[in-house]
Amino acid sequence: MLSAIISTHESERVLVPTLAALVPGATAGLLGEVIVADAGSRDATAEVADVAGCRFMASSEPLGARLKAAAVSTRTPWLLFLRAGCVPEPGWVDATERFIEASSGTERAAVFRPPGVADLLRPGLAELIALLRVTLGGGARPEQGLLIARQHYDRIGGHPGGADAEAAILRRIGRRRLAMLATGARFAR
Repeated sequence: MLSAIISTHESERVLVPTLAALVPGATAGLLGEVIVADAGSRDATAEVADVAGCRFMASSEPLGARLKAAAVSTRTPWLLFLRAGCVPEPGWVDATERFIEASSGTERAAVFRPPGVADLLRPGLAELIALLRVTLGGGARPEQGLLIARQHYDRIGGHPGGADAEAAILRRIGRRRLAMLATGARFAR
């Protein structure tokens, strides 16, 4: 079972498709809880999280501290970090379960694949840049989410402090220990 941790700030609109995409994980018994780690939004982000049954944690701390505090509050063996607006494609539940089964006892983590060539018929600039970056060996981006075992997360010290915490933890994990899930994620606008 896993906990999803979603970073938000003034994210009421883009949070809805992210939460909707997570419903199959909850109905399959994979997703045990969703925590919204908010940076003090003044819009309806808290209300959206409440209606969806999420645990809402608001803090003025930097992103890394918010994500780490949310992770510490969980009890599941796996963590899925997403940004509000990250929408995993259908099939993410099966891809996640396969990765978890194959990775038991290893120090590996995974990200969602960026959009493929077929997805680029109407690309958003951010999606096109993500695909080019990964294709040219630039590594994973925070927009691709992060699936990581809780023990591995704790061993590497979790998210570091600061605003660049998501990219910093991906660098800390390293390319060799970072897999790409068989399914992708798009970014809602």
